Amino acid sequence: MSPAPPAIDDDGWGHITVAGRTYKDVKLWPGGARSWDWTEHGTDHTGGIQPGDVRELLDNGAAHVILSRGRQRRLQVARATGDLLTQAGAAHEILDTGAAISRYMALRDAGVAVGALIHTTC
Repeated sequence: MSPAPPAIDDDGWGHITVAGRTYKDVKLWPGGARSWDWTEHGTDHTGGIQPGDVRELLDNGAAHVILSRGRQRRLQVARATGDLLTQAGAAHEILDTGAAISRYMALRDAGVAVGALIHTTC
C-alpha cells in the first residue's frame, strides 16, 4: 500500500501549509511534499507548467494530478504537460487554486494516490 498524500492544513495568498510546513508554492505526491521552485524546469506564467514539474509527481506515485493555475488563473499549462499526463494514463484536472485545494483534499480523503502542483498567488 502506498503512503497517503499529505494533508493541506491552511492556505492563503502567498502561502500554503502542508503537514505543519509552510511553502509559497508546493508540489504534493503520495507520501511527500516540497517547495515548488519554478526555475527548475522553466515554469512561468506564460510558458506554463512544464512537464518536468509533473514528472516528479508521477515518479512518486501520483495516479491523479491536480494542477493549480493560481487564484486569478494567470498560470498557464504547457501543451506538453497535458500530453505527458495523457500518455502516462494519469487522470488530471486544471483548476484555480481554491478549487484545486478542495479537489486535492477530497481525493486524498477518498484514498486516491493524488499529486498536485499548487500556486498560491495570481
